[in-house]
Amino acid sequence: MSFDSVDDQKTFAEGESFPYRLLSDPDKAVGGLYDAVREEGEPYFEYGLPRRVSYLINPGGEIAKAYDLADHPDLAAHAGEVLADIQALS
Repeated sequence: MSFDSVDDQKTFAEGESFPYRLLSDPDKAVGGLYDAVREEGEPYFEYGLPRRVSYLINPGGEIAKAYDLADHPDLAAHAGEVLADIQALS
């Protein structure tokens, strides 16, 4: 999810040939619920960028685990960690 507009997200997804839709949250309503809105003084606040977080949500719709991607700079390793957590929770 991004705080970019729907049109910006669509253009980006098409440019990258993503086979899926991206979510747009320009008013930051959902981002606020998921602690993704940066506070003044945080890095990148002035750019309006969300925090890089991901969540593992169980079949009941509950957050099983949260990941702060500032702690996971290697996205391939992060994906492996999430898959391992899915297996551990199954």
